[in-house]
Amino acid sequence: MLIKEILPRVFIHKENGQEVRLADPNPDFSPEAVCNHYSALYAILTTAKITGPEIKRDAIEYQFVSTLGTKG
Repeated sequence: MLIKEILPRVFIHKENGQEVRLADPNPDFSPEAVCNHYSALYAILTTAKITGPEIKRDAIEYQFVSTLGTKG
């Protein structure tokens, strides 16, 4: 028998070398809207790029990658 399950979304932001796992504020939000939502707490997310999705640890993971501090 097959069981259908919707995997939760998790958004990952690295701060000071540590991985911060952010919960999904609203499943109807696009990943860009979630990034905008969390940019009020983490100002660096205003210029972040979104990578993913990847399925890891029974969740759909997106990463917010900061573009500040990189050249080129």
